[in-house]
Amino acid sequence: VVGLVQFDDDGDMDPSTIIPIIDGGTEAFSGQARFILPRITSCFECTIDAFPPQTAFPLCTIAETPRRPEHCIAYASILQWPREFPDRKLDKDSPEDMQWVYEKAAERAKQYDIPGVTYMMTMGVVKNIIPAVASTNAIVSAACVLEAVKYLTFCSQNLNSYMMYMGSEGVHSHTFAYQQKEDCPVCTSTVQSMTLTTTTTLNELIQLLREGSLRLQAPSLTSGGGTTLYMQKPPALEKATRPNLDKPLGDLVSNGEEVLVTDPILESINLTVRIQFSDKI
Repeated sequence: VVGLVQFDDDGDMDPSTIIPIIDGGTEAFSGQARFILPRITSCFECTIDAFPPQTAFPLCTIAETPRRPEHCIAYASILQWPREFPDRKLDKDSPEDMQWVYEKAAERAKQYDIPGVTYMMTMGVVKNIIPAVASTNAIVSAACVLEAVKYLTFCSQNLNSYMMYMGSEGVHSHTFAYQQKEDCPVCTSTVQSMTLTTTTTLNELIQLLREGSLRLQAPSLTSGGGTTLYMQKPPALEKATRPNLDKPLGDLVSNGEEVLVTDPILESINLTVRIQFSDKI
């Protein structure tokens, strides 16, 4: 949607090409709604840092020192199931499979004197189920519909630009203007600067793009000179560029060179990363 916004010869946006986005989401007794005007307000990517990473448990904790019910459930599903059923993948939608995981998790919890393992918790951990509360869904969906009505009828000013709802302890909501990120690759700047060492490998750079503030999924990289550094697809090109993953960046690009990054998250937008080398990181 951001890429659909057009500009005239003076650099001003064409209002007819601005398509608003109304977004909302809930988790248990918390929720949020937002009204996004591409290129004017903060976009979805500007708020990506507010999302917590997916919950993961260290394997050493799961296997050796479980402390929580979730550790016991993860042990049964991740470690114990493959050992006892090496030829069959755990079917998360099978009541029999989930019952087996629950029973094994309960046995391990009893062994370590950890209370709280239930069948519902087992389902939640294995299937990564986010609890839904009808009242929260109703409040957030009403907020989203209200923003659509206000935009279409001009009966009132639209939300500026983010509303959060918290209902776990009483009822509380807060509205504020979520500011645009100066280095947002989608709605503001598409040039990112990264300071690395010459010995940093290409694979380490890709991991930084995945795990850093950008949270890319499957980045492919091309040097400023047009050399393909690494391509995720097609398989033939991925295989041909795979040896570059273990090479240091000092052998692949020069200091200050810009690298073009494409990723499914960015869709039609190309991200440029300017590589700066330094010995002091």
